[in-house]
Amino acid sequence: MHGLLIALVGILLLGLPALRAGESRTLAERLGYKPTDRLLIINGDDAGMCHAANAGTLECLEQGLMTSATMMVPCPWFPALADYARQHPHLDFGVHLTHTAEWKFYRWGPVAPRDQVPGLVDPDGYLWRSVPEVYAHASPEEALLEGRAQIRKALAAGVDVTHLDSHMGTLQLDPRFLEVYRQLAVEFDLPVRMASQATLEKFGQPGLRARFARDGLVFPDDFIYEELRDEPADVKGFWLRVVQNLKPGVTELYIHAAKPTEELRAITGSWKTRGEEYRVFTHDADLRRALAERGIIRIGYRPLRDLQRAERRAARPAAANGQSP
Repeated sequence: MHGLLIALVGILLLGLPALRAGESRTLAERLGYKPTDRLLIINGDDAGMCHAANAGTLECLEQGLMTSATMMVPCPWFPALADYARQHPHLDFGVHLTHTAEWKFYRWGPVAPRDQVPGLVDPDGYLWRSVPEVYAHASPEEALLEGRAQIRKALAAGVDVTHLDSHMGTLQLDPRFLEVYRQLAVEFDLPVRMASQATLEKFGQPGLRARFARDGLVFPDDFIYEELRDEPADVKGFWLRVVQNLKPGVTELYIHAAKPTEELRAITGSWKTRGEEYRVFTHDADLRRALAERGIIRIGYRPLRDLQRAERRAARPAAANGQSP
């Protein structure tokens, strides 16, 4: 918090020159830290999906290492999580933009009226199970309507939304739907999850981060994604290696912390990994020690949101005067 205040005061006191300087500084520096600092966002995905996910997420936020979480607004246990978030406004909760309902028996439909997003609804009346099915049947315009409805529902429930990401990557894996992701981030002035530059180059999108940055959007420098294929074999060992090799700058990692209850076992075949992520990030002393020994600074998404909004506010007068911010 102290570092963020320093950064914001610099922008307010120095005005546009500070903003221009910020563009050449690292994200860590813009947040008030040193460029050599290792900053880590530990996000809990799939919050609100079921009771086990809520219980594991909240315990990990309260007692463990998690620093933010993202809510699945269409899901049955969203209202309980939203009630908790409203009563704990200091915690960082974003929206896990949800356009799929992947489980065999545990399903959900859209937040927007079905007649406005018919392409998102499968023959059973739920969201499609897979991302390719969404792309085959739904339009980006329908995805935008649904994403907007989810964010507005979270805000109306009293959630102080701090960031956006996309469930199963639906809004990140196709250029048409990626434009929806960008539009929602700009419309609600929220930072977003973003793949690393190296990952985007492999996916043929080398200029994507620069494009989002031109809109004044803020996102972490690095994102643990491609490596995740190795996690299920040794959850604790995998995350210890990630921590030991963390780069300077702001990195996001995501987990699906959930208590391994009968409910979770009935919903998903990945219950064991989810339960182990909950245990490791909530109760494991070795991971906590590794973070401390490496001097890793845990932060949530709220500092990124506050930085983004301050910088975009500072840029608006320059744009109105025809200047280049």
